[in-house]
Amino acid sequence: MLSLAWLGAGLGATYPLILKAWRSKDVKYQMYCLTEAANNETRILLPGAMATGVTGFFWAAAQDLNFVKTGWLAALVLLFIFFYLVCLPLLGFGLRRARLASLIAAKKGEETAELREILDDRVPIVFGTLLVISVPLLAWIAVFKPF
Repeated sequence: MLSLAWLGAGLGATYPLILKAWRSKDVKYQMYCLTEAANNETRILLPGAMATGVTGFFWAAAQDLNFVKTGWLAALVLLFIFFYLVCLPLLGFGLRRARLASLIAAKKGEETAELREILDDRVPIVFGTLLVISVPLLAWIAVFKPF
């Protein structure tokens, strides 16, 4: 439960800043939000995701659950792999790219074409949204074991 709370805290510290950066027209505010979001992603979100995966694995192993024969656990593992080994790195890549472009634009004092292109791309918003949706979905599967 602590790992899941850590993961939720990481998402809560990262995702709202991404949304604020995309809504703002102020380049310096975008730079601030994207820099803080990238810092929170590496300091809180990534360790929370790793802790959730490790503790979930040990919990399943302690329960002597079979990852192949238990349908809900197989679904949980596959979704975890998709969300946290595919979506999370893509979020980080898009976030670092947007942060760098915002730093360059803030140094120039105006919005650059590269920053506008990256903000129109919305990679961090898409993958951040998928990660936010993943927490209740994965928790629901783990608690209710639907299949």
